[in-house]
Amino acid sequence: MNDLHPFIAGLPKAELHVHHVGSASPRIVAELAAHHPDSKVPTDPEALSDFFTFTDFGHFIDVYLSVVDLIRTPEDVRLLTFEVARDMARQNIRYAELTVTPFSSTRRGIPEQGFMEAIEDARRAAETELGVVLRWCFDIPGEAGLEAAEETTRLAVDLRPEGLVSFGLGGPEVGVDRPQFKPYFDRAIAEGLHSVPHAGETTGPQTVWDALTSLRAERIGHGTSSTQDPKLLAHLTEHRIALEVCPTSNIATRAVADLDRHPIKEMVDAGVLVTVNSDDPPMFGTDLNNEYAVAARLLGLDEIGLAALAKNAVEASYLDPAGKRTLAGEIDTYTTNWLSGPGR
Repeated sequence: MNDLHPFIAGLPKAELHVHHVGSASPRIVAELAAHHPDSKVPTDPEALSDFFTFTDFGHFIDVYLSVVDLIRTPEDVRLLTFEVARDMARQNIRYAELTVTPFSSTRRGIPEQGFMEAIEDARRAAETELGVVLRWCFDIPGEAGLEAAEETTRLAVDLRPEGLVSFGLGGPEVGVDRPQFKPYFDRAIAEGLHSVPHAGETTGPQTVWDALTSLRAERIGHGTSSTQDPKLLAHLTEHRIALEVCPTSNIATRAVADLDRHPIKEMVDAGVLVTVNSDDPPMFGTDLNNEYAVAARLLGLDEIGLAALAKNAVEASYLDPAGKRTLAGEIDTYTTNWLSGPGR
């Protein structure tokens, strides 16, 4: 197979499953840690690679929350958000739905209105200065229970920022049943938000069914265990419910033993609409370009196959119809020009 990295680097892309705080680069994390010396996060960017080596999913959550604790002011929020967009621009990501957990910030004392203004200011600047269109998914940190669900729903519904398009549920799955969050998702959906909970990452396919039936999921975050249930795969395929697949993340958190055992090919072979995403890229030592390279290897894709994968994310996104047509057209034009270039 050709070296696909140069093609991937220039390919216009959309990303649907990437976390706000989890996208903080080592440089930004180190800078924030230096501003907040009471934190246990290293201030040396090189030391962060060891800090971000996880033993299991529970350890990942502990590390993630220690980074969340570095975001303490609206200025921190704005800085983080714009710098995440800058990293996306370097990868030719044109559109991203960034998963934001406002409860984690407001409960630490960031004024809720200040938080909303900070992400919106960064969103507008990212589009104007970097050409990156950002939209938000507000997610409930499941480990924080129904208090967090109530607060996240209130913030989403009562203080809804312009860029908010969807409502999610993250954090650990074990011991955090999906059905208990039904009333909160019902309220968010009634306000026009799309349902995009995590499910089936570290638990079995029943968690995915619960997300579909109780939370009316329109997309599934991860859905890794879906391949264990042929009826579930058939349902996802029939209803064109996309899976937000994050291969390197699944290895880093030990949800999957190794990449060669990742179920992404089974998902694609079953006809499921699969999108590829980076989840918490710096924490997992990856980025979206790398995830496309991983997918190319696991799925045996060439340039045309990678372009089709990129268009899956556009289809499954909540970008407006005109924006979808434009981005899909950019992908097609880029691919045609690449394949007709010198030496092809």
